[in-house]
Amino acid sequence: MFMWIIKRDLLLAMRRQSDVLTTLFFFIIVVSLFPLSVGPEMNMLRTMAPGVVWVAALLASMLSLGRMFANDYVDGTLEQMLLSPQSLSLLVLGKAFAHWLVTGVPLVLMAPVLGIQYDLPADALFVLTAALLLGTPVLSLIGAIGAALTLGLRGGGVLVSLLVLPLYIPVLIFGAGAVEANMAGMDFDAHLSLIGAFLLVSIVLAPWAAAASLRVSLE
Repeated sequence: MFMWIIKRDLLLAMRRQSDVLTTLFFFIIVVSLFPLSVGPEMNMLRTMAPGVVWVAALLASMLSLGRMFANDYVDGTLEQMLLSPQSLSLLVLGKAFAHWLVTGVPLVLMAPVLGIQYDLPADALFVLTAALLLGTPVLSLIGAIGAALTLGLRGGGVLVSLLVLPLYIPVLIFGAGAVEANMAGMDFDAHLSLIGAFLLVSIVLAPWAAAASLRVSLE
């Protein structure tokens, strides 16, 4: 069932490629506009690069959170999932993983290319990619909780942003901090380890919390 949910959501995403491309283009545009507005001062660009990339990835991930459960809620698929004998937490984990494959993986792949605009060295680009690879699944898992809580509410897109944004802050801080530590010649393993810990905690707790929120939203 876990693999079926992933395959189904990926197939639906490929049929709505405009939604996927919107998230990616938003990320590219936001990251690319900062060098144009700041100017060619390389030291400043290197300093601001980690924060800009991470903030853009965070905002781009939030764009698609409202669609994680909305379509299934409208066509009745979500109710059938609740009635199935399968664990709802496992189904939520599958949908969060599919969301990361559709939105998070393209951001991870594009980040090193965009980082070249900021004159980041090769090792900093590697750390940035590793941090995003660990951090973007956390964004999808935490976002699943917010999407489940605001399901069916008018103006849910704004509410989900307000709910999940404070929970995103630790990932943002340590993700950008890992790249900054690398460029300063300091040890960045602790930052990546903390992001990995956030990921493990999110894998354990977020599906359960999102499943409970879905049950409340559908009552």
